[in-house]
Amino acid sequence: MRYKVYLSGEIHSDWRGEIMEDVRALGLPIEFSTPVVTHDASDNVGVAILGAEDSGFWKDHKAAKINAIRIKSGIENADLVIIKFGEKYRQWNAAFDAGQAAALGKSFIVIHPEDFTHALKEVDAQAMAVAQTSDQVVKILKYITMHE
Repeated sequence: MRYKVYLSGEIHSDWRGEIMEDVRALGLPIEFSTPVVTHDASDNVGVAILGAEDSGFWKDHKAAKINAIRIKSGIENADLVIIKFGEKYRQWNAAFDAGQAAALGKSFIVIHPEDFTHALKEVDAQAMAVAQTSDQVVKILKYITMHE
């Protein structure tokens, strides 16, 4: 079986690249998809394509709607969703993605530091696993793709 894994969450570190590189090195049967991870491209897609806005609300609204096309499709088509909550900003969008995955009955793994445990207790309760490092996620991926 080839797994489809969607990598959601913070975009301020290279955690996705670390996971993808380690999975590739292990030869695991996993295909990855991601949201747009270039912050400026993601934030400005709406006005870049549909035109300028006077209000920050409408600028963000346009971008969020366009980004949601890719995100929704990525989550819907995934066998597993991995969601990282980073320390630089609060990722409300990541919490929304976790809720969407849960509502669709998708298995998901969250990654976050221990001090986020209380704030994310409801998200963690729905996750199949709660990891603190990308290495732990790679070990889970290795385990679930093992051949007997």
